Amino acid sequence: MTRREIAFFSLCLVLMGAGWGATQPMSKIAVSTGYGHYGLVFWQLFIGAVLMGAICAVRRLALPFHGRALRLYVILAMIGTILPNSLSYQAAVHLPAGIMSLLLSMIPMFAFVIALPLGNDTLAWRRVVGLGFGLVGTLMIVAPSVDLGQPIPVFWAGVYLITALFYAFESNYIAKWGTEGLGPLQVMCGASLVGAVIMVPVTLASGQYIAPLWPLPLPQLALIAASVVHVFVYATYVWLAGRAGAVFTVQVSYLVTGFGLLWAWVMLGEGYAATIWVALAAMFAGMYLVQPRPALAEPEAIGQS
Repeated sequence: MTRREIAFFSLCLVLMGAGWGATQPMSKIAVSTGYGHYGLVFWQLFIGAVLMGAICAVRRLALPFHGRALRLYVILAMIGTILPNSLSYQAAVHLPAGIMSLLLSMIPMFAFVIALPLGNDTLAWRRVVGLGFGLVGTLMIVAPSVDLGQPIPVFWAGVYLITALFYAFESNYIAKWGTEGLGPLQVMCGASLVGAVIMVPVTLASGQYIAPLWPLPLPQLALIAASVVHVFVYATYVWLAGRAGAVFTVQVSYLVTGFGLLWAWVMLGEGYAATIWVALAAMFAGMYLVQPRPALAEPEAIGQS
């Protein structure tokens, strides 16, 4: 890459990190007035399906619905959005947005642990040390004796870590069994569409359907903004991975965590004790040491919101 390309791709990386990092405080705002998690997940999937469908239409990407493709959409919708986001919206009621961003940095570390028994990766001491750093950072967040400047409910921190585990399962599923020859944009569109259909009866039966209001209240605006930002940042992620390489692009994880803390301070006025920066440094060290090798760092159909 030329210097000009490096500078441009780096700018794209920063903008992606800023966008994805903002979705955590937006989720916090979305749950602030008591909206149910099933209703929020339905609208997130519906908005994602509409926007991804538009992108696929512009790029003339067909969306197959044969048996294997449908199975892929269902699996990824469940482990990439429905299950993790149902948990994350519940946890968002109790956790500070900055802490949620910090806990999501465990995704690459969880992914490495899951990859070992699946044969997607091999054991290396450098990455084991990285797992140790990630564990230290996590313990600093959940340990009751550590002062982070805000109360951290240990139970809900544990629940939120399960969302990171689901995302790690998703990336390993794709690495192990592939995407039936479909591109990431097609996969995300299909998973969003099928996921929205699955969530219709669940949302109605639970009584958690969210009727759009006009003018849109702040929580609904936050949900729409988070869904739109995710779709466009994800599309940029796929494009950048194809241009600059997946190893370069995966570094967005650092920026998502850092910007998540920054946006939590700007949007929600969250403040933390100095200990949070020690935990952040440990998490960053863990991500750096565990980051995938070039051959394994392929673009993923990520369901994060």
